[in-house]
Amino acid sequence: MLDRPLIGAAAIVKKNGKVLIGKRKNIIGHGEWAFPGGHLEFGESFEECINREIIEEVGIKVKNIKLEAITNDIHPQAKTHRVTLFFTCDYIGGIVKNMEPHKCEGWEWAKWDFLVVNESNLFLSMQNLLKQNFNPFRN
Repeated sequence: MLDRPLIGAAAIVKKNGKVLIGKRKNIIGHGEWAFPGGHLEFGESFEECINREIIEEVGIKVKNIKLEAITNDIHPQAKTHRVTLFFTCDYIGGIVKNMEPHKCEGWEWAKWDFLVVNESNLFLSMQNLLKQNFNPFRN
């Protein structure tokens, strides 16, 4: 276990009233749904991080990146602690591809209600986000 939290960044990519989610293959959160994202690298801006992670994981382009929420995610079983920054962004182009099949089963566009109904099958940071009553489509 690290002696301090890592900073995670998650992209809530929106397209036609849906969001992009993938099923994790990692040891932490295996089989759980998650947004594209990863860790903020040293010297990287938030926008650079989101763009890099989306290209690395999904191969698409986004715009209108906006910080929306923050969660404090402690995984006692895995002995990890992350602070996750959630960003909304709009899909602008490219074909969704599973660029890291060793980390993700695949990507799908899902209605927000799917996440609410399947909360127990979500990665911990997403569960914590829903506890804040966050909805990216609420004005």
